[in-house]
Amino acid sequence: MLLELTIKNFAIIEKQIINFENGLTVLTGETGAGKSIIIDAIGILVGGRSSTEFIRHGSDKAELEGFFSFNSTSHPAILKARELDIDVEEETLVFRREISINGKSTCKINGKMVTLATLKEIGRKVIDIHGQHEHQELMDSELHLTLLDKFGIDKIKPFFDAYQMAFNQYTKTVLELRKLNQNDQQLAQRLDLIQFQFDEISKANVNSGEDELLLEEKSKLNNFEKIFSKMQGAYNALSGESSGLEAIGLARRELESIEGYSEEYKKISETISNAYYALEDVSYSIHSELENFEFDAERLEEVENRLDEINHLKRKYGQSIEEILTYRNKIETEIDEIKNKESRLDQLNSQLSQENEVLHKHATELTEVRKQCAQTLEKLIHQELQDLYMEKAKFQVHFEKIAPNKNGFDEIEFYITTNPGEPLKPLSKTASGGELSRIMLAIKNIFTKLQGITTIIFDEIDSGVSGRVAQAIAEKMFSISMESQVLCISHLPHVAAMADSQMFISKVQEEETTRTSVTILNEKGRIQEIAKMISGNNITAHTNDHIREMLEQARLFKETNKK
Repeated sequence: MLLELTIKNFAIIEKQIINFENGLTVLTGETGAGKSIIIDAIGILVGGRSSTEFIRHGSDKAELEGFFSFNSTSHPAILKARELDIDVEEETLVFRREISINGKSTCKINGKMVTLATLKEIGRKVIDIHGQHEHQELMDSELHLTLLDKFGIDKIKPFFDAYQMAFNQYTKTVLELRKLNQNDQQLAQRLDLIQFQFDEISKANVNSGEDELLLEEKSKLNNFEKIFSKMQGAYNALSGESSGLEAIGLARRELESIEGYSEEYKKISETISNAYYALEDVSYSIHSELENFEFDAERLEEVENRLDEINHLKRKYGQSIEEILTYRNKIETEIDEIKNKESRLDQLNSQLSQENEVLHKHATELTEVRKQCAQTLEKLIHQELQDLYMEKAKFQVHFEKIAPNKNGFDEIEFYITTNPGEPLKPLSKTASGGELSRIMLAIKNIFTKLQGITTIIFDEIDSGVSGRVAQAIAEKMFSISMESQVLCISHLPHVAAMADSQMFISKVQEEETTRTSVTILNEKGRIQEIAKMISGNNITAHTNDHIREMLEQARLFKETNKK
């Protein structure tokens, strides 16, 4: 949910810090006071289109910052942020956006600079803004299939996973066939190239780990004099005149003569004897190395030439000998396939025919279970529409069969008609107004949980309704707010009365400037503001009593529906 919003030098807002609560928050106030400006600020903050026209007159830049909190580390926005290496602590995200007078816009999430595309991608997982002419995700027909699959995930997923496995195998075979069906000239050229590469690698006869042994040998040959000198010095120290071994041998003989007097003497004698024999073995080893140690210039040249040959192969075929050998095995298989093209084509065509049957079987099963879930969804949305006094409306999940793709053979779009006798039409082409507002509320109430959106904003979508419809809209907004935070700009007293929190937006003129003020209303303030929404400035005691009754009815409704 959105916990805090900071707006600075944006439109007529000089600086405003707004704290939000969970549940349903309604923004009320006179037209032009700045309610929609706040919603515009939120929209731009999460990736909406910006303009220098939003910068407050006389300022160099506008600054927007929003603090969001999530109730799960697996929320899609949190997961996407971590995927992009954005530091996330305590399940919170801080969005920040600056719009400069020169037209540049900077975007940050948790202090990390991000692109506008990234800001928008994560932002749409956090906030959904819906206005009278702004349909967003639910009006995007390309997302309807995803929404249906989320709605029926428990039933659909097993069939979807089985289909995808079949589709991936089918696609792999199609690509292999397409590759083999290239024209003969291309295949001949390809064969010449990979045959040359295979022969070059095979002729080199490289072995795993060979380069490491060669580098070690090269190092020894290049440092021959130093190694010989140090080995000779070590040998002389052990076995030369006044050598260490001679002195240790004397100590060993002396201690052996007294080891019978004490266990401690015996331990000391054994320790020095072990050291003597170990050093004697080392001395023999060093002597043997020195006898066989000689500089071989020809061998050094052979080692360097061999390393050059291996490095040449690495530059062409892989960063290691293992990668070179893997590439050789890969092109060996391809050479065999090209040389036996006709046989392989017959084999792949037969395989593709079988895989096509399996694919259609899984696609048919997937379509069938989707249609079952679609029927359930249609019933739920019809009930939602009835709650909103649209008893005659019909909602349908429309299926079209298309060419196979990763999601199946189904193209899905939501259709609706609001009047008896009229044909069903795509939701995206439904007229705006009061009916559209109710349709969207009905659909959102079903899909709020599925989308994972933490904050939903309704910008004056209740225009053109009144009476019992207005009350139904208020109740539906509250229902949505039990799953997601809801911010709503409204001129309906029914919606304002249903709010958990009500903000009064006013415009204040100071000398030659104008600024927007945001006040969180207490109960008395709410009564006064809702009374103005009903009676204007002609407020009577009867009006106030009526408002108190509305607030009490709203409270009882919320308490009943929260249980």
